[in-house]
Amino acid sequence: MIEWLWELLQTVWNYLADNYDPVRDTIDIGIVAFGIYWLLLLIRGTRAVQVLVGLIVLLAALVASNVFELVTLRLILDTLLEPAVIIIIVLFQHDIRRALARMGRGLFPSVSAEQESQIVEEVVRAAQELSRRRVGALVVLERETGLGDQVESGTRLDGEVSKDLLVSLFMPSSPLHDGAVVIQQGRIAMAGTILPLTLKQDLPEGVGTRHRAAVGITEETDAVVVVVSEETASISVVMNGEIVQGLPAPRLREVLTDVMGSDSRELPASLHEGEGAASPEDAATQMRPAG
Repeated sequence: MIEWLWELLQTVWNYLADNYDPVRDTIDIGIVAFGIYWLLLLIRGTRAVQVLVGLIVLLAALVASNVFELVTLRLILDTLLEPAVIIIIVLFQHDIRRALARMGRGLFPSVSAEQESQIVEEVVRAAQELSRRRVGALVVLERETGLGDQVESGTRLDGEVSKDLLVSLFMPSSPLHDGAVVIQQGRIAMAGTILPLTLKQDLPEGVGTRHRAAVGITEETDAVVVVVSEETASISVVMNGEIVQGLPAPRLREVLTDVMGSDSRELPASLHEGEGAASPEDAATQMRPAG
């Protein structure tokens, strides 16, 4: 094995000595390193990380089978990894789509900062009004990851995001109240939408189907979800499978503004510190991981 490693090292050294161009290859390596770093940031906190670790383990096993001449294992791994490009495309299709969408949105932003601020304001005002009336609500705000593959059924709309429209959609007299409202590209795209429910069992006590649906959609995407509880009238924010309950309207506005203006999949760190409480009840607000 030592001889094999020494020969490999000599081969690499001779190749670099004959072919390495300091300027061209340094730029080339820098671009590739930046691309890998950007991809790691993109998939951080997603299930794609687990898939990537699994692929790395398989590749490490393949290298080990070559070093120790494990013929049967090498044959199996060669067969499994031969269509590696197709496997990567299938497994990471959502993340590839997300990366391309982010690049496109960076060049041609569909929602301006002013529009985004207005959307946040309307959602906060609607949540405050629905909470006052003790009407349940579930509002999903799309970010970088498209929601088309995650939402089921629902009625397609193309309405302006406004407090009055959001409140009317969730009123018990509305035929679309029993479901989620999805906001995409600055517009109310769908109402009465069925979301995938999380399979986790260790959710905070007292949460119902709306919260389970909110956790489910945020496990699969980077969306942020606002939930109004019909039973307690409390307002919650859900992101990356985590629930923050009991937010007052001013704190909700701050959280949504921070989240919508960021590429992070995590809720603001200040929520872990219980900041922004406006009353004794709000002072108990804390981060409650959903798994």
